[in-house]
Amino acid sequence: MSRRPGNWARTLCAAAVLGGALLGPQGTAEATVTQPDPDLSHLGEAQALAGKPAPPVPTQKNALCVEQSLKGDTPRDEPVAQKVLDLPAAWQANPGPNRKGAGQKVAVIDTGVNRHPRLPNLQGGGDFVSDGDGTTEDCDGHGTLVAGIIAAQPSSDDAFVGVAPDAEILSIRQLSDAYKAKDSTGGDTPGSMSKSGYGNMQTLAAAVVRAVNMGATVINISEDACTGAGGDTADASLGDAVRFAFEQNVVVVVAAGNLDQANGCGTQNDQFSNSKTSWDKVKTISSPAWFSKYVLSVASVDPSGGPSSFSLYGPWVGVAAIGTNIISLDSKPGGTGLVNATGIDSGQKAINGTSFAAPYVAGLAALVRAKYPDWTARQVMNQIMLTAHQPGTGRDDRLGAGLIDPVAALTTQFPASALGAETPELPIHVGAAKPQAFPTPRKPSGPPRLPRLVATVGTLVCLSALGIGLAVSIPFRRRRRDDELPDLDS
Repeated sequence: MSRRPGNWARTLCAAAVLGGALLGPQGTAEATVTQPDPDLSHLGEAQALAGKPAPPVPTQKNALCVEQSLKGDTPRDEPVAQKVLDLPAAWQANPGPNRKGAGQKVAVIDTGVNRHPRLPNLQGGGDFVSDGDGTTEDCDGHGTLVAGIIAAQPSSDDAFVGVAPDAEILSIRQLSDAYKAKDSTGGDTPGSMSKSGYGNMQTLAAAVVRAVNMGATVINISEDACTGAGGDTADASLGDAVRFAFEQNVVVVVAAGNLDQANGCGTQNDQFSNSKTSWDKVKTISSPAWFSKYVLSVASVDPSGGPSSFSLYGPWVGVAAIGTNIISLDSKPGGTGLVNATGIDSGQKAINGTSFAAPYVAGLAALVRAKYPDWTARQVMNQIMLTAHQPGTGRDDRLGAGLIDPVAALTTQFPASALGAETPELPIHVGAAKPQAFPTPRKPSGPPRLPRLVATVGTLVCLSALGIGLAVSIPFRRRRRDDELPDLDS
């Protein structure tokens, strides 16, 4: 399939929040997809843009900021997505002072992260959208939620806490649906920039390189670009950037993507249990998730144990976490509390998406790195996959290796050959035929445990609707004209 880098890229928007747009070339049903292997020949483009202090082209704000709210009372119980991970037991698994992620820097490449009293270890990493530092504005109400899931400090007022609350957050604003390029012609024809949204493949690649250069040990990317099999993914520089990060020993965690007719991810891939043979059956490509040699892609599951109805399948899916009914930090300027809905009053909608499953895995990666600082990125990724709650028939394209298990990831030991393998051999658990609700976590005693079995084979458990507020990993928009892109050689 074509992966022409050229001088153009897709732009992004926060789909299902402010709307979506169909992508450019969608490919053909007869096209065959192969697993990509970036060759670093386009890394220079990302490196050049990574060093620039401002957006590649002038921008202007053209939309109101997203409104979010807390529906109901302040939660006194742990959110389900957090509760099933048994974080107190995971922290106890590392007796050292860094048991909650101290010493790890997690880059959140997203819509910016607003400063919040429960994110004291927040560092600005720059802004590819406006003239801020990545912490001055989160107009889309997305990056702050992601950062909160990773590293929010606890509070006596509620039960919410991040997976790695002592980790540092490096915020790089790379996109916003509230901005556009000044003097953009807009339009919805191929080759032109979308009428809303700013941020593209090139700025995402540059943000990855910048995060590496600023010392990130983990990178979270809750964004994706979808195109049909045989379509032009235009992501050569992005593929090179994530390979560069991997080879610099940085764990890159990405959202698998959401099934949505409005954002180019409208065709679900088939379900297969063997990723080695399912690449040629792919109908919809999700980038950067499909660079699975160098990233850990995260699907969403429901509390029932089945894959979320919006989660995009693919041979690139590595693991899963709960991505529904999310609670996280308030993203509005001056916010001090929590949010669990977009909109206000009768227009409130739950926060859902693979965007919010990914940061649970990024937080776990920070915990694993804190306990095993000498491990490579490959070893960390494999440890998380090998200790996940396997689907009943082993790895499949819906959930990858299954639901993450932080306690097992921090206590189970594997041979060096397993941790170093490019594709780890996952065990197959037998005896599960239908989804089950996740068991109530209990604090372990005695020797380290193996992952608990959670069955996820059978009928999918669907949400009530797909109009689910923040049902996002943020999708890329249309391509831009060549003359709207920066000169990366200057």
